[in-house]
Amino acid sequence: FVEADFQSADGTKLHGWYFRHEAPRAIVLYCHGNADFVPNLGSFASFLRDEYQLSTFVWDYRGYGKSGGQPYEAGVLADAESAQQWLADYEGIAIGDIVLMGRSLGGAVAVHLASRRPAAALILDSTFSSLPRVAAYHYPYLPVRWLMRTRFDSAKKIRDYPGPVFQLHGDQDRVVPFEFGRELFDAIPGPREFFVLNRGEHNGPRPDAFYQQALAFIEHHR
Repeated sequence: FVEADFQSADGTKLHGWYFRHEAPRAIVLYCHGNADFVPNLGSFASFLRDEYQLSTFVWDYRGYGKSGGQPYEAGVLADAESAQQWLADYEGIAIGDIVLMGRSLGGAVAVHLASRRPAAALILDSTFSSLPRVAAYHYPYLPVRWLMRTRFDSAKKIRDYPGPVFQLHGDQDRVVPFEFGRELFDAIPGPREFFVLNRGEHNGPRPDAFYQQALAFIEHHR
C-alpha cells in the first residue's frame, strides 16, 4: 500500500493508506465509522482490492489514528474533502470519478461529500438520517435534538446528490436502528437500491452478495 500524508484546509495533518489495484473496477474513498482507524482497516482495504478489484483509500479524520487535531463536525467534513482531493490528484482523475463508501458515521461523511461535489456513486453501510435522530432514540429522556451541535443531517444533504446510491442496513442493528437507515433511503432523489441484511447487526462482516450487488448496481448506472 501507499502511505499518504496530507493536510486539511486549515493545515491539520492527516494520514491514510491507499491500496491500489492496477486495473480497478472502481476507485473508492472509504470513510470509516466512529470506532475505526486506519491500522484496523488494512485487511479490509486489501480484501476489497484483492477480491473485488477496488482501489481503496482508507484515511483517518482529525483526532483519529495518526491524524492531528481534535474531531468536530466541520473539521471532519473538511478533512473528507482533502482526502477526496488527495485521491483524485494521486490517480490523476476527476473528483467525480471516485466512488464514495461510508460506514455508520462515515456514511454521513460520504453523503456530505456527494452533496457538495460530484461523485461516481455512493455505497452506504449502516448509516443514519441524522445524528440527533439516533441520539434521541438512545436517550429519549434528554432533549438531544435541540442540544446537539453535531448534526450530520444526511437526509437533508442527500437531496442534493442526483447520482446512484447503494445502501445496506441490518434489520437487527441496535446502534443505528433500521428505521433511520430507511429514512435516509427514502430521501434519496436518484437511482437507489436497498440491501436488507437479514438478522444483521451494526458490526461484523458483510456477505459477498452485498459487494457483488453494489458493484453491479454502480456499473449499471455509469
